[in-house]
Amino acid sequence: MTPFWLGVVGLALVLISAGAMLGLAVLRRKTPPTFREIPAFQRLQEAIGRAVEDGSRIHLSLGRGALVSPQNASALAGLSALRRLASLTSASDNPPVATAGEAGLAMLSQETLYSAHLASLAATAFDPTTGRLTGLTPFSYAAGALPLLSDENVSSSVLLGNFGPEVGLLTEADERQGMFTLAASDSLPAQAILYASAEELLIGEELFASGAYLNAGPLHKSSLTVQDLLRWLVVIVLLIGFLLKLTGVL
Repeated sequence: MTPFWLGVVGLALVLISAGAMLGLAVLRRKTPPTFREIPAFQRLQEAIGRAVEDGSRIHLSLGRGALVSPQNASALAGLSALRRLASLTSASDNPPVATAGEAGLAMLSQETLYSAHLASLAATAFDPTTGRLTGLTPFSYAAGALPLLSDENVSSSVLLGNFGPEVGLLTEADERQGMFTLAASDSLPAQAILYASAEELLIGEELFASGAYLNAGPLHKSSLTVQDLLRWLVVIVLLIGFLLKLTGVL
């Protein structure tokens, strides 16, 4: 059983982080932070521009991370990216299409796409079938998404979420179609496969930076600064613990 004090410390850390994110979001509205360049996001921006120009569409695969599971963070990161992609391609004839391998995630993808249409004053053009549940098992999910890649004028594919080895089927299909692919996952087996098969790969925590690099909102940008502050906090705590151990206090 987790000690009570440990739960209190965890809750306090969450509240402090949330407060820091809100504060930085307000303070940096006029002076946004500068991040290191990640070529994958630059190429994605170019792919979005091409999709709008030639009337093709972007496919975003959200994986199979259930919202009530520990993998929900990657699913939420994918939904944030989907919201931004839908806004950036609002002028296109073909809006982005999202696929998911979990029912709740598929429903949220539809809601996310609808909210993007609503914000773009194009709610009447929303098509619920652009958010799809393609399968409830790993390989049925991947197999259900394959026809979309070849039959619906998809020019770019973005894979952000929790995947397993089945993600190799999606990247292989992307390569056969000659389309741009950006991928990231919180699963080590999927990362290993994507490292060998994806055109552009985001490593580790870069998955959760997608919202900031796509300009999804000030909170996404401030979250990266808070992550850096928390890293320094961990480093300081480790150094203090080392010194206390060295001096015999602990």
